[in-house]
Amino acid sequence: MSINTLPAANLTLGGFLRDRRERLSPGTARGGRRRTPGLRREEVATRAGVSVTWYTWLEQGRGGPPSDEVLERLSRALELDASGREVLFLLAHQRPPPVEHATPPAVPASLQRLIDALPVSPALVKTLTWDVVAWNAAAVAVLGDYAARSSRERNVLRHLFLDPVARKRLPDWESDARFVVAAFRMDTIRSGGSPEAAQLAAELREASADFRRFWDEREMRTHGVGRKRLRHPVAGWLNLEFSALAVDGTNGLGLVIYTAATPADGKKIQALLSPGASS
Repeated sequence: MSINTLPAANLTLGGFLRDRRERLSPGTARGGRRRTPGLRREEVATRAGVSVTWYTWLEQGRGGPPSDEVLERLSRALELDASGREVLFLLAHQRPPPVEHATPPAVPASLQRLIDALPVSPALVKTLTWDVVAWNAAAVAVLGDYAARSSRERNVLRHLFLDPVARKRLPDWESDARFVVAAFRMDTIRSGGSPEAAQLAAELREASADFRRFWDEREMRTHGVGRKRLRHPVAGWLNLEFSALAVDGTNGLGLVIYTAATPADGKKIQALLSPGASS
């Protein structure tokens, strides 16, 4: 059944809760055979540690929106997977759930294989705090050798604001930097205000007057698509287009793919990737 054929009630928080409750197996019920499928409301309320009355109101679309903590308890009580948890937050708060920060996000091997399969398109995988955690050969040839950098130096914001080489290679540094700060601010909101993001912002506000100026403008932007110009030490000027995409199910990882803006730029990238080329 497609989403367009679902009853309208199932597109509400109450309808979703009721649908998921009725999907759960109650096991062996006391008192004999049940007349209704799934768990009873009082059973879900007990699992989630909330009152039966309040949970009933949620299913009926009454009362105020539940807190993040209660939504997490409801997610566990209803045995939701990652997709179900996201739907629960979207219906309750019109936003995804906060990113979990217990462990650093791991790069799936399939994602590394995906970017490696892009032979002439530089591709990066980054975290919500803009740490580059995976890259392909084209990224090394065009953007620099990430393997030779320390983990701190792989952070896009630190490189952009603290490395003087970045300014020399980016003719549109001002607009590029303002865009990155606005997108980073959006990512800090998506992450639920992670301490790592707050620490990075505080560090850069202290170290860079330009970052402080852009950060205090409080602009927010999604990554989306755009264009980028850079001065490569071997290839000269390169014009690139980029597309940024979130990678579902990876605790906040994002994928950024660059493509040549013109056939001439494509030839330059291919030349950089040829044997004997040096960056």
